[in-house]
Amino acid sequence: MTPDLPITDELLHALPKTDLHCHLDGSLRLQTMLELADQQGVKLPATTVDGLAKAMKIGQRHASLEEYLKGFETTLSVMQTEDALYRTAYELAIDAAAENCKLLEVRYAPVLHLNKGLKPTVVVESVLEGLRAAQRETGIIAGVLVCGIRNMSPEISLRLAELSVAYKNRGVLGFDLAGAEHGNPAKDHKEAFQLILNNNINCTVHAGESYGPPSIAQALHYCGAHRIGHGVRLREDGDLLNYVNDHRIPIECCPSSNIQTSAVQDIESHPFKFYLDFGIRVTVNTDNRLITDTTVTKELKILSQQFKLNAKDIRNILVGGFKSAFLTFHDRAQLVRKVQNEMDEIIARFAAQAQSGNGTDKQKPTAGPKGGPSKPPPAKRA
Repeated sequence: MTPDLPITDELLHALPKTDLHCHLDGSLRLQTMLELADQQGVKLPATTVDGLAKAMKIGQRHASLEEYLKGFETTLSVMQTEDALYRTAYELAIDAAAENCKLLEVRYAPVLHLNKGLKPTVVVESVLEGLRAAQRETGIIAGVLVCGIRNMSPEISLRLAELSVAYKNRGVLGFDLAGAEHGNPAKDHKEAFQLILNNNINCTVHAGESYGPPSIAQALHYCGAHRIGHGVRLREDGDLLNYVNDHRIPIECCPSSNIQTSAVQDIESHPFKFYLDFGIRVTVNTDNRLITDTTVTKELKILSQQFKLNAKDIRNILVGGFKSAFLTFHDRAQLVRKVQNEMDEIIARFAAQAQSGNGTDKQKPTAGPKGGPSKPPPAKRA
């Protein structure tokens, strides 16, 4: 039985977590962007951390998903070299590990990093090497989801699916379809997903974020999605909701991002608690650590405060994240057992401290996306 105790920042920070929906090109450090721009001769909309945050509207609400996505034009401008991709991937995993994320699935579209002549294979390998460097340093489990893009041609998605097949079991954990939903149906990309499924690769799809339940239905029934990204509009179709619940299809919830893209009006109207109470497997994720200005810990705090979540709720949500990871069954089961034991020990310790009145463990603040690296990333391996 999970004891009742205050849900503090320290507790949320200490608990082992996952981030299954995290875009590389939305999760850079601002200081790193400035340094990369200086090295590459790229002109950014500002020359200071604060100025760049303001110019990119970091953490602000946007009128639509399409407007929110404009920030990626700035981040992508400095992510067109091997060293930049290696560094940003390394720092993202380091930042995730600093808040005790034990597992990170990083998604991005290699096709968006070819402007200076990189080959798609070099893009993938640079990111994977950065993640491996962070894994050696921190122990975090980190892998890649290759993204097709809805508003690009289905042929490009097919090429990216082929890339995913080539890197299966070499760091690529799955395939995704991202980009603006309106006017870009997932079923147009079904050939790419057929290749993915034929090769027994996991897949997820951004769906039900800015378009209704038919988008989710296409993700499931045309693309064979094993998870749904965002899915805030799933509640509009009770039959589909039951299908998702019956088949234990996880929802990759990104609450702050959903508010900022105007997918939901505010946190009060977010369907997270409804899904949780209904029995849906909901996971908590950042989406974009920089552009949304968040961490998994911050998202959990927002949800726990708004929906009065207790320690048992938090534990179940976090365990659901590990159960939903794109790992092999045996690796996933072993990890779930390990983190459940760790969670129980942490919760028991915090409960004892709360009862004794001694307070809770104080965590040192960690550098988020707005900060700079505490040390330079290790050199890429030859």
